Amino acid sequence: MPRRNTKQAPRVGFVSLGCPKATVDSEQILTQLRAEGYAFSPTYDGADLVIVNTCGFIDAAVGESLDAIGEALAENGKVIVTGCLGAKQGGDLVRNAHPAVLAVTGPHATQEVMSAVHAHLPQPHDPFTDLIPPQGVRLTPTHYAYLKISEGCNHRCTFCIIPSMRGDLVSRPIHDVMREAENLVKAGVKELLVISQDTSAYGVDVRYRTGFWNGRPLRTRMTELCGALGELGAWVRLHYVYPYPHVDEVIPLMAEGRILPYLDVPFQHASPRILKLMKRPANAENTLARIRSWRTACPDLTIRSTFIAGFPGETETEFRQLLDFLEEAQLDRVGCFAYSPVDGAVANDLPDPLPEEVREERRARFMEVQTKISKAKLKAKVGRRITVLVDAVDERGAAIARSAADAPEIDGVVRIAKPGPVSVGDMVEVEVTRSTEHDLVAKRAA
Repeated sequence: MPRRNTKQAPRVGFVSLGCPKATVDSEQILTQLRAEGYAFSPTYDGADLVIVNTCGFIDAAVGESLDAIGEALAENGKVIVTGCLGAKQGGDLVRNAHPAVLAVTGPHATQEVMSAVHAHLPQPHDPFTDLIPPQGVRLTPTHYAYLKISEGCNHRCTFCIIPSMRGDLVSRPIHDVMREAENLVKAGVKELLVISQDTSAYGVDVRYRTGFWNGRPLRTRMTELCGALGELGAWVRLHYVYPYPHVDEVIPLMAEGRILPYLDVPFQHASPRILKLMKRPANAENTLARIRSWRTACPDLTIRSTFIAGFPGETETEFRQLLDFLEEAQLDRVGCFAYSPVDGAVANDLPDPLPEEVREERRARFMEVQTKISKAKLKAKVGRRITVLVDAVDERGAAIARSAADAPEIDGVVRIAKPGPVSVGDMVEVEVTRSTEHDLVAKRAA
């Protein structure tokens, strides 16, 4: 009988920053590390090497990432950098700020990261430690998971530099996506959060090629993917949905309860001129008509969106046009960013940039309007019975949960003071008793 290798496995520390797409990149790297027998360390002191997955989208994220790299170097000394910041200036931005890093890669670069790990922290093969769970290594709690269906983006929005860092759209084969989703659900995941740079463009790059799942043909297309995911028995939540016409096709799936009635559509603005400068769809009237039709088909639909206030050249009249759109659209969940001149973005060269104080003032006015809308919408839910997914239970037994209208970390929560015996990951029926500015308060339904 072969003897087990008792040598302690090399330990890797990991710092993951940025958006859910970066989180998935981190999970893929961690899964590969575990597959090759590496162990993980929650501290710098206990790690033989540290990997920092960075964000580089806006200036604040760049600063946070550079600070994280500096901290890892100071505390550990052996650091590999990956992620969007690593793609800037061919990696020179990171190297110039921190010359001591061992290697720099861009995003979605598992193999490049592993090559750097192999070079600086070799791991002899050991079949006893090369076992990983079929769902891979996850950074999210065990009851929900991000499911990335594609990488990159074909759009060239003038405020965004993501295509320059992540490239054009590359859709994952549909059988790979479905196999990962099945493994996640089998492992106890109750909610699948579908993410990409442009979820509704899934399959465009392969001309909606037909793949196979469980022996049956299935097109590489958002509607067909949603239908298949809806068969797995988990909540399915769609994020980053660009408002193409075929988005209308998934609304009936929501109305039928096959996927969650939740749509994350980044509208960004309402002024046709500003939308044109952004290189976004520029018909606000058509958008409002579609929103009305979606809600007619699926009255429980929650619509989340993001907007930019203070875009270069935005006039006060155009900003008021955005506020008017907000009042009429009555969106459920909204985030707003004051325009930030991201290094490398085309929009930085547009005429008439606005002072920072004007951008911030408009963002504050925008959120003041939306806060009133959100409060009214939450208040209308008082007295309703809803199903929630428990995210946490504190030492006093109170539970923090989310409804179909709440994505983790970005939306509100449902607080249950005395839920009875519940555990994280449980689905619970509750009655909403009151609302706050962003959250609901509920009691266990009788």
